[in-house]
Amino acid sequence: MKYDLLIVGGGAAGMQCALVVGSAGVKPYAQGKRIGIIMHQKSSHLQNALFNNVLGLKPGTTGKDILEQGKQQLENLYPHIDQIHKEKVKSVTGTQGHFKVETNKGEYLAEQVVIAVGYTDLFTIKGLEAYIGAHPLSPESKNRIWLKNKDHLVFPGLWVAGTLAGGRSQFAIAAGSGAQVATDILTIWNGGAHTKVHDKVTT
Repeated sequence: MKYDLLIVGGGAAGMQCALVVGSAGVKPYAQGKRIGIIMHQKSSHLQNALFNNVLGLKPGTTGKDILEQGKQQLENLYPHIDQIHKEKVKSVTGTQGHFKVETNKGEYLAEQVVIAVGYTDLFTIKGLEAYIGAHPLSPESKNRIWLKNKDHLVFPGLWVAGTLAGGRSQFAIAAGSGAQVATDILTIWNGGAHTKVHDKVTT
């Protein structure tokens, strides 16, 4: 099975990336694109989060709520995106157009890949070791890491989003990082024309 885009990670950055890309499904440049997200959530920092300071979220919303509601939102609004559950990514190898993503249960091929998992030193995805560095915005004592990148691009076709991209551990920052990567990918699909996707109220 080959995807035009495969997102690794079902936290704030990964799901936000999927939602933005999914919302472009009716656009000519995105029609027929096969998109998947490996909903790897057990290690997400959202598991223990409480949100009182996020615009648009009701105070008291928990990270567990977001994880569950996000999956349902993706399923309800953009069912053309494949949600891959109960699989953990073991390795990512290859180059743009020819990536192979191996999990504990099988493997997938992809044109482009987004890595949107946490930034702890427990990162275990093989094939990306050369790009790992100490996180630039986290205390050294925390042993946080990032995948070295420029504007979220590690190398052509391989993107990183969220805290692993070098952002601070703040929900809005991680989600915004995922959205930025999504619009960058949509821009590529749209022949290089800068692209965003807005829903509008109709009267």
